[in-house]
Amino acid sequence: MNPGGAIYTTLEWITRFAYINLLWILFTLTGGILFGFFPATIAMFALVRQWLLGKSSLPVMATFWSYYKKEFWKSNLLGLFVCFIVGLIYIDIQYIQMTDLEWTYIPLFAFMLLFVFYLFYLFPVFVHFDLKVPGLLRNAFLIMLVNPVSTFFMVICLVCTFFVMRYIPALFFIFGGSIYAFITMWMSMHAFRRIAGKSQ
Repeated sequence: MNPGGAIYTTLEWITRFAYINLLWILFTLTGGILFGFFPATIAMFALVRQWLLGKSSLPVMATFWSYYKKEFWKSNLLGLFVCFIVGLIYIDIQYIQMTDLEWTYIPLFAFMLLFVFYLFYLFPVFVHFDLKVPGLLRNAFLIMLVNPVSTFFMVICLVCTFFVMRYIPALFFIFGGSIYAFITMWMSMHAFRRIAGKSQ
């Protein structure tokens, strides 16, 4: 391979990841954060999925905006569910602190860990399958349960990425969202293919 071509391709992909991360931040702010976060996140995952499918020539801004508009209400409906669970966790933590029922931290933390793993698959399932919100909530949970290996490698990759960004904080603001989307979408698509292969 031509070294110059390899360098150009690498710089091109670095620029793409930085650009989509910037769009994610800007469109989150455009929606007033509360209503913009989930549509922007779905748009980012949808575009990353297209890249993983080999469609890297798609116009980034136009494609991002198209997904943002298309999935605005559905993604915010998903957001209501996520915020509801996060709210319950917060209330439980506050209740435990007030009542000194420290032993209940163990099942709560186990639930929190399970919920984090669940979130790894929630956005990839949203953009990969044409499902209504109840169906994608159910399928994301089932896919998580039957793919512990994929979940394990997601955790390893994300932890390694976290430590790199911890030492170079600027990377978090430039690539934080897009790298997370790439890792979880990539591993999720491997899980989807395995499930499809088994079903056949």
